[in-house]
Amino acid sequence: MQNQAYKCVVEFTRKYNIDESHSIKHSMEVMRFAENILDSEFHANPQLERQRDIILASAILHDMCDHKYVSDEAGAIAEMREYMKDFFTGADFDVVVSIITTISYSKVKKNGYPDLGEYQLAYHTVREADLLAAYDIDRCVIYGMAVDKLPYTMAVERATVLFAGRVLKYRDDGLFVTAWSQTKSLELHNWALSRSFFK
Repeated sequence: MQNQAYKCVVEFTRKYNIDESHSIKHSMEVMRFAENILDSEFHANPQLERQRDIILASAILHDMCDHKYVSDEAGAIAEMREYMKDFFTGADFDVVVSIITTISYSKVKKNGYPDLGEYQLAYHTVREADLLAAYDIDRCVIYGMAVDKLPYTMAVERATVLFAGRVLKYRDDGLFVTAWSQTKSLELHNWALSRSFFK
């Protein structure tokens, strides 16, 4: 499943000109964080083992229909569904779609968390994994340079403001519900503050 999901990321990255701030490396980072959260929650929530492929596919594919790159979300989702048809039933891939289309920070701030029933913790696992990957301010700088064509210094300035106003407030905003993410986010928060951008 993972091989096919990453094949999809490679193809979509090329097709939709998705820059490195949201492409393969980011997918890998989010998947690794999701695996860590899964491992930490498994004993208390054994249903996660049955949902593992849904969670990992969601982590890998979550930015492949992002409106910043893809104008036709429904079309991109249909393409992803075709890529993954040998690995998921239609109903299971519907869960993947429900997760990846509702985890973004802006959608959560606007609409709150969706009710995904038995997949609620799966949703939070992917959402939190994506938030943890956002503590890398370089991704924000890269996006400014690659997509908005900003010079490096301007991209850093804008990223620093965005980071301070958003990422560094994740913990105060209560966006981490799992114990592992609460601990890891504190570590990443402190690491981010130690970067030269904030000195």
